[in-house]
Amino acid sequence: MPPVNPSAPSVLDLAPVVPVVVIDDLGDAVPMARALVAGGLPAIEVTLRTPVALDALRAIAAEVPGAVVGAGTVISARNVADSVDAGARFLVSPGWTESLLAAMKGAGVPFLPGVSTASEVVALLEHGVSEMKFFPAEAAGGTAYLKSLGGPLPQARFCPTGGISAGTAPTYLALKNVGCVGGSWMLPADAVAARDWARVESLAREAAALAQV
Repeated sequence: MPPVNPSAPSVLDLAPVVPVVVIDDLGDAVPMARALVAGGLPAIEVTLRTPVALDALRAIAAEVPGAVVGAGTVISARNVADSVDAGARFLVSPGWTESLLAAMKGAGVPFLPGVSTASEVVALLEHGVSEMKFFPAEAAGGTAYLKSLGGPLPQARFCPTGGISAGTAPTYLALKNVGCVGGSWMLPADAVAARDWARVESLAREAAALAQV
């Protein structure tokens, strides 16, 4: 079976790091996204974990032209539909089911279904999906596990997310089957609380430079 949407741009190739964003205050969405984009991280995953998440996604899509904003924590067909309606340009799920996968396939945008076992990877490959989220990365075996998957399953590529820091990101990015990593270390709680977007931009720039490490 051929890959799904083979002509669609790959989320894995947009930037070495995809910020995983949890937005509690809608007013933070646009300035936060502008800081991340200015720092060189255009792909932004807005998680559907807060009441304002969809509105935040919609605001970023409308007001931050350089952003490639996507929806994370997508766990239902309703999440898929609502996210795409709000302007999501990619979808990320922590795991997958047959019905969720069908909804993501039909959404018309790139998606990264979550996996944490070899069996899940094989099942997705059977469905023609070769790009996935590896979650929770550190808890599920980290770089050693991903390196082991690369031998028998070299056609699978991953965005590991979960417990990754600025210090550990380069070891993930050095793996042949890793296209990018997801993380939130460039959005420390104190900087977001203080709305110190200059600091966020600086940390984003450091993260974007990991591609050259």
